[in-house]
Amino acid sequence: MKSVLESCTSLWDEALGIWRSGGWAMVAIAVISLVMFSVGVSVWLKLRRTGFDSVPERVWRSWLERPAERRGRIGKLLDQVTGSRSLPQMARHFDELRTTEAAPFERDLRLMKVCVGAAPLVGLLGTVTGMLATFAALATGSGGDKTMGLVAGGISEALITTETGLVIALPGLFFQYRLQRKFEAYRAFLAHLETVCTQALHRLESNERSATVVRAARQLVAERLRARLQEGRRTPFRSIPTTTPVEA
Repeated sequence: MKSVLESCTSLWDEALGIWRSGGWAMVAIAVISLVMFSVGVSVWLKLRRTGFDSVPERVWRSWLERPAERRGRIGKLLDQVTGSRSLPQMARHFDELRTTEAAPFERDLRLMKVCVGAAPLVGLLGTVTGMLATFAALATGSGGDKTMGLVAGGISEALITTETGLVIALPGLFFQYRLQRKFEAYRAFLAHLETVCTQALHRLESNERSATVVRAARQLVAERLRARLQEGRRTPFRSIPTTTPVEA
């Protein structure tokens, strides 16, 4: 246990020394990496809490007809949109849903994309400043160990910042791509949910219109039959005249 702790301590001291030798650009890269991965983890947790990939389609389709069985985030979404009484109202509800649900993910993913692009650029900037420090040491130095130390420090700063920027950007790029794919799947789920709910409301409205037409037709037939009966009652009864047999 003691040897493991000592090895960890030595690795930490070595990493800290390398980090300090990178100059001021390493601080900026550290801030960028902290923002990028914290935002990425936040997006991943939010997408996981939506539960869109954990509820089968047959289950949430059955929730459209059985509201009492709705559970979780998907059930709340259905409660929010199924209260619509018309197709335009449902379209407005889904527009609001896309604004409240999708817009924060898009903002955070754009921020991650900016951080992924900024990390190697800041590393390149650190490379330029390191090379400038190297050339300045060569120009002002008079040789000897001091000059070589300054040159070595400038080259170290130039190389470490570029390497660190790439090391931060590459996993961030794959992480951002994975989150983007998951977000696209969530947005496709919302579009599919809108289609299913719109079709269900359209069928309901069609059934209501058909039932209204049937009731109107029945009422019209009943009124006409009632009018015929009343007309028949008002018409006097006509007796059929009888003829006497003619005597031969």
